[in-house]
Amino acid sequence: MKKNSIVLNEYIVLIYRFALLLVLYTFCRVGFYWFNADFFSNVTFPGFLNIMKGGLLFDVSGLIYLNSLYFLLFLLPFKFKFNHYYQSSLKWLFLIVNSVGLAANVSDIIYYRFTLKRTTFSVFEMFSNEENKGQLWFRFIYDYWYAVVFWLVLVFLMFQLYQLIKPKPIVFSSKWLYGITSVIFLVLFVGLSVIGVRGGYRESTRPITMNNAGKFVNAPEEMALVLNTPFCIFRTISKVTFKPVDYFHDDAKLKQIYTPVHEPKVNAEFKDMNVVVIILESFSREHFGSLNPNLNNGNYKGYTPFLDSLINVSYSFNNAFANGRKSIDALPSVLASLPALVKPFVVSEYSLNSINGLGKLLREKDYHTSFFHGAQNGSMGFQSFTRMAGFDHYYGRNDYANDTDFDGIWGIWDEPFFQFFAQKLNTFPQPFVSSIFSVSSHHPFKVPAQYEGVFPKGEIPLHQCVGYTDMALRRFFKVASEMPWFNRTLFVITADHSASGKYIEYKTSANAFAVPLIFYAPGSDLRGSSNALAQQTDIMPTVLNLLGFNKGYVAFGRDLFNPELIGKAYVLNYVNESFQFLMNNWAIYFDGKDVIAFYDIKEDPSLSNNLKGIQAVPQAELELMKAVIQQYINRMIANELDLL
Repeated sequence: MKKNSIVLNEYIVLIYRFALLLVLYTFCRVGFYWFNADFFSNVTFPGFLNIMKGGLLFDVSGLIYLNSLYFLLFLLPFKFKFNHYYQSSLKWLFLIVNSVGLAANVSDIIYYRFTLKRTTFSVFEMFSNEENKGQLWFRFIYDYWYAVVFWLVLVFLMFQLYQLIKPKPIVFSSKWLYGITSVIFLVLFVGLSVIGVRGGYRESTRPITMNNAGKFVNAPEEMALVLNTPFCIFRTISKVTFKPVDYFHDDAKLKQIYTPVHEPKVNAEFKDMNVVVIILESFSREHFGSLNPNLNNGNYKGYTPFLDSLINVSYSFNNAFANGRKSIDALPSVLASLPALVKPFVVSEYSLNSINGLGKLLREKDYHTSFFHGAQNGSMGFQSFTRMAGFDHYYGRNDYANDTDFDGIWGIWDEPFFQFFAQKLNTFPQPFVSSIFSVSSHHPFKVPAQYEGVFPKGEIPLHQCVGYTDMALRRFFKVASEMPWFNRTLFVITADHSASGKYIEYKTSANAFAVPLIFYAPGSDLRGSSNALAQQTDIMPTVLNLLGFNKGYVAFGRDLFNPELIGKAYVLNYVNESFQFLMNNWAIYFDGKDVIAFYDIKEDPSLSNNLKGIQAVPQAELELMKAVIQQYINRMIANELDLL
């Protein structure tokens, strides 16, 4: 202890130290808002004060979870705890545990821009297969040094202010009175801790969950400001992802409103075209000049000159969305038509469910199936998932077998790996279905040394990487176009997820999922564009129907070229503990029980005017959303995702 420390009653000291943590978490919340303010443009000053008020409720709960051992050891009813060594041990327990908690909070100041949600326990499961975790962390520290400095300042303040006051026992005439009083205070503290963790003292109060943040905000995305990361991690440990829902008691009515079962086409003529699905890392719709003709007063050119030219000879969906915000969300959505809801399928307790993957279905038609990803084999669980989805052959960094083209962190640079992809495709028997997932358009936003300065730097670091991968695609298609299988191939190009962008139009919770979706069939007359809603889960049923696939399957998407289904077009995401449902002109936010917000996208594209309580929720859209959710959750629980 510092010699000039103030000595006070032990219980006052405990209250002081807890209050110190609350102040530090408040600093984190202000920092979180300040750094990510462009995502919260509709927050008003009164609204922010209400967010801060709600934040205290979650901070109290999270800090009790985090410091329960410290509090217990501090309150033991014995005077030996005032021993110098015991107090020194308590100090380091406090500082280490809370330094980790602050690190989690500060990390989310940066990570939020990529996921648009607070980090939960699933993040540990997501990265469990990554062999380069150490490299990733060191790179994070290097690139986001200012976040590290902010964390160090908070830790320094915590260290200095912790030592400012030290505890002393209450003086009683009898040593027994001290023990009895200490036990009373310990029991009182346990009771107050239960109230703090639960978020209230009423008998009807259930322990608060992340959803409870909704009562302190005007828009769903603001819930991330109310929450803190340690609370979110603790509340999702061993959490059961789904519980059965029963919005519709009548199974016949449920199927009438929505069913994911796609019946086989009668008398369909199967076309055994090759299929190549290209999934581009972090390619937002914002990056495309051709998909943003009105951006920047019509002067926006974008960063994808080759893909913009390819769109001219393709069929593009100009209002397409990813179903998730992370790479791990993308493969189930793109290759198996399973939306990313609540928790990534790959790391959920349902990851062993039998599914209808694109590879599995086309394997029924004697297709050769393969998947390519330039990262270390097994990265992000891709190898195991693609095997489940029916892709028999996997090609990764190990198979490329030339680490001179390794980018140092993620995998093989896109240009050489796409060339490897083209050459491998040329060795496969036809028909084949293959997919490739790019790696280079990713943090730390580097390009190979020979390309430094070649591509426009743009306005965010990712832009030059987008330009590099666009060039890699140009070279891939140039080589592929000279191969005998090219004109018999359907190419589908999309992104795994969107990325933090520059323009305010892409800062809304809806457009934060906006991605390209392009169908290119060089040997056909497939040309044109559509502004109808489209999502990643639409890719598999669209491909199968273009081929004339004549067997039944389960898919949570629609055939984008079926004019009868345009009126049923929807997009379903999960963001900030609520379902986001886009249909017609509406964006509806539903927490599983209640609609917490809805917006008229056409009249209010910035999603700033929550119409809840002002006008009636659109019932047809609400019914369809509930039906999709019920079908998805209950089928996931019952393992009913496969008709084969």
